[in-house]
Amino acid sequence: MDRPAVHFTARLFVLVVAATVTSGGSAECQGTVKHHAPEGTTVHRDLAYVTDGHARQRLDLYLPPAEGPLPLVVYIHGGAFRAGDKADLPPLEYLAEGYALAAINYRLSQHALFPAQIEDCKAAVRWLRAHAADHGLDPERFAVGGASAGGHLAAMVGTAGHLREFDVGEHLDVSSRVRAVLDYFGPSDFLQMDAHRLPNGMVHDTPDSPESQLVGGPIQENKDRVARVNPIMYVTADAPPFLIVHGDRDPLVPHHQSVLLAEALKKAGVPVTFYTVEGGGHGGFEDPRVPELTREFLREHLR
Repeated sequence: MDRPAVHFTARLFVLVVAATVTSGGSAECQGTVKHHAPEGTTVHRDLAYVTDGHARQRLDLYLPPAEGPLPLVVYIHGGAFRAGDKADLPPLEYLAEGYALAAINYRLSQHALFPAQIEDCKAAVRWLRAHAADHGLDPERFAVGGASAGGHLAAMVGTAGHLREFDVGEHLDVSSRVRAVLDYFGPSDFLQMDAHRLPNGMVHDTPDSPESQLVGGPIQENKDRVARVNPIMYVTADAPPFLIVHGDRDPLVPHHQSVLLAEALKKAGVPVTFYTVEGGGHGGFEDPRVPELTREFLREHLR
């Protein structure tokens, strides 16, 4: 049974997370993140986007006090494909700009190997579009975004939107395509990560790396499986516009991963804005251009 809606009063969320990198390769962004939920925001928590599905196949839907139908940003959390939750720092600042926000969970690599993760993300988009009228959403104005592993999955939703291969389950008569993608430092080609990592950066070719666990074996020994995971493999001229942001000192996902994707998108004729945060690590950016570019990008493609 769906939980009742929650109504926010005006308040400020201040979340501080310290940069931590464990031997398992998980990380949290560094810095202070302020989240504002406008007074009157309605939240529907733990909506099941798969009937009788896995406990992870749920989403939280945030609706700002604005006149609909509303444009929607679908937020996909990071966590190395094996951790994280929809409650982890969802970008509530979008609400003040008049965007609805859906923060989704998906099955992690310990629950199911790829392509379960992209199947879940696309299923969530289809469910939201099928129920758009119920929540005052504009089904023609959906964007998707995420950071790190979430950025990878957002890029997959964007580049593989024209394919039916990853559309399984319910609402198959509804499209899982989106109008724009926000990709913050997500990997795009697993097999090239170690060749461009920083000297003390995370190693990805090992059997216990997040990428290897996602495909069920060492990535260099399972190149066919890995090819299906790489967003860059699905780029066509039909892909939606992309905003890509990446720090050039990222110790976990090499900056080169975003260079590759941006170049592939440009070659295909896809509108792409690629911004490098000089000296930036794995998120926690203090560069004011990042939120500015995000607002400009969403305004251009969802308004």
